[in-house]
Amino acid sequence: MVDPSFLLMVRMTLKDISSTMVHRYLLILLSVMVLSACSGCAELESPEALAPAPSAQPPRSSAPRAEGNAGGFYAASSLTGDFRGYPEAERFIDKMVKAQGFSRDYLYGLLSQAKRKTWTIEYMNREKPTTQPKPGGWTRYRAKFLDDHHIEAGVHFWSRHESALKRATRETGVPPEVILGIMGVETIYGANLGTHRVLDALATLAFDYPRRADYFLSELESLLIMAREESLDPSRPIGSFAGAMGLGQFMPSSFLKYAVDFDGNGRKDLWDPEDAIGSIAHYFQAHGWQTGEPVVTDAVVMGHLEPELKTGFDSHYSPSALRDYGIRPARGEVFGETSLLALSTTNGDQYLLGFPNFYVITRYNHSTYYALAVYQLGQAIKQRYSGFD
Repeated sequence: MVDPSFLLMVRMTLKDISSTMVHRYLLILLSVMVLSACSGCAELESPEALAPAPSAQPPRSSAPRAEGNAGGFYAASSLTGDFRGYPEAERFIDKMVKAQGFSRDYLYGLLSQAKRKTWTIEYMNREKPTTQPKPGGWTRYRAKFLDDHHIEAGVHFWSRHESALKRATRETGVPPEVILGIMGVETIYGANLGTHRVLDALATLAFDYPRRADYFLSELESLLIMAREESLDPSRPIGSFAGAMGLGQFMPSSFLKYAVDFDGNGRKDLWDPEDAIGSIAHYFQAHGWQTGEPVVTDAVVMGHLEPELKTGFDSHYSPSALRDYGIRPARGEVFGETSLLALSTTNGDQYLLGFPNFYVITRYNHSTYYALAVYQLGQAIKQRYSGFD
């Protein structure tokens, strides 16, 4: 409340000024004092101010950051913590200072609080079995993703985000079922986003996993650039043990190349369904998705397959070459090169022909089984959604 005696003093001081000017000065003075008294009211009463930020989405840094650095306040005069004394860490800091314009004190502070993930190193160092894989590998792999849980979750996600999926298809040519197949295999539509700090995962593999250090050093660099561009604290994103992020599990380098602000809010947020939809669609568009073209078709092998015949997503055969080997599509004709896919099932080997769009799916993960699981899950979701719709 404004003190009446103060107002009287103001009137006496301004008695020689015209009445119009008095009114103007009094109004201004009263406005300033009332606003000063209530400067915190909106913040206290706003529901948005009281609501916590979504746990999976890394918030933007609200404070100004130093030029050249990402979000968050970090500063130290040397590297301490889990990566103290690691030559690779020091070389990385030197590079980021010289090539990317980060400050050395900022990087020392940030990486001093990064944690070495012993479990990650142990997992990556596990030797793969040298014995021949058991028959039925595709049957077992497929069963992990082609179940009612994945399909039903995909149907409901499609129903909730139908508009964004339609727009993504309209703008990129990538059908909804392919986008949903990726999300279903990667995170079950956001239900399994990972529990590791991306900074910890990438620092561990960059500084203490020599076999793939170059790759993970590059991804750590991309994480810091991503955080700078998006005004994020780089210690906040949560993802997989190897640093993949969001509903589509993009690595930081993929974020920089393919992530889009699909909902138009000025931010690329892979933990947001709309941005994830648009980013996955853009990824496939950039890798050469052919709108309206097939993905795979069943193949018929006449007799026994030649043992030296190469199979897999990276094999290439012309229609005439396939005929020479006694291989033909189960339905229709094939024009142009295809790949020959061999699947080990519990009922024996199964063969398919992969078209260029199948190869595009393998750009997301270089695996025949992975790409086929994505495609078949998407088809199952589409079929059920058509009935659901």
